[in-house]
Amino acid sequence: MPDFELLRKTSAGPFETVNEALGARAGKREPALSFEFFPPRNQEEAADQLWRTFDALMEVSPDFVSVTYGAGGSNRETSLAIVERMAKEIMTIGHLTCVGGSRASTAETISRFEDAGVHSILALRGDAPKDSPRALVDGELKSALELVHLVRQTSNLEVGVAAFPEVHPESPHMQHDSMVLEMKQSAGASYAMTQLFFTVEAYTDLVASAKMAGATLPIIPGLMPVGNAAKVVRMAEMSGATIPVELLGKLENASEAEARVIGMDYSIKLARDLIDAGAPGLHIFSMNFSKAALEVARGAGLCR
Repeated sequence: MPDFELLRKTSAGPFETVNEALGARAGKREPALSFEFFPPRNQEEAADQLWRTFDALMEVSPDFVSVTYGAGGSNRETSLAIVERMAKEIMTIGHLTCVGGSRASTAETISRFEDAGVHSILALRGDAPKDSPRALVDGELKSALELVHLVRQTSNLEVGVAAFPEVHPESPHMQHDSMVLEMKQSAGASYAMTQLFFTVEAYTDLVASAKMAGATLPIIPGLMPVGNAAKVVRMAEMSGATIPVELLGKLENASEAEARVIGMDYSIKLARDLIDAGAPGLHIFSMNFSKAALEVARGAGLCR
């Protein structure tokens, strides 16, 4: 594995699109580095934590960042405000879900993202909000593929989509997922980001299946540091991601401090294995905390 700590000294940006960042890094034979944030609830303390984390992560010169979007647009205004502030400093991806939305309202949100300085949208179907279980049935937009078409028709934004290393919960098999990914690419998507996963094989199997289906767009692995083991296990259960039995066994009887060491060692090794496997970069889910995210980035040799 190349010594990226020596190769990567500063950001190669500023960039306007994800593919521009990936291309610049590939030209230097370096993987890209990026982080995900989520809009906090309205508590002042949570907002302060977000911006402290953002400032800390900006110090290692990531290539871009992303901001998530709540089910059914439940935190749209907060997400837009955060995106607008971050976009002044770094290329920022706005996540956008369409479940329950009309074409007109979603197009209006796309326009607002564009006005906020966003150059790239991560187009997601999303899940129905708990208080509106019929949102997917009643909304005009039924799929991420339709959202990709709408973004391309109504804006000049770059479009990314989700990829599922362990198969979408509603999909019969990975080959089906891969065919859908190819359709999204044909509709105008130019990169993909993965959902949560915990083995390098899950990623490499996804990439191989996608290529067989004709989906050649870059697939960026999304990596969640196992800094808080209990929280990550809960999130894995909610998302359907499989945590390796060996890792669970090590965590089972470990103290909180021991579990953190075990989890972070595993996360750093996974990050390095993904880079060795040819991943174009790492998109680290920060959970609005900088410590574990920086440990993984540094452990993988992506920053000092």
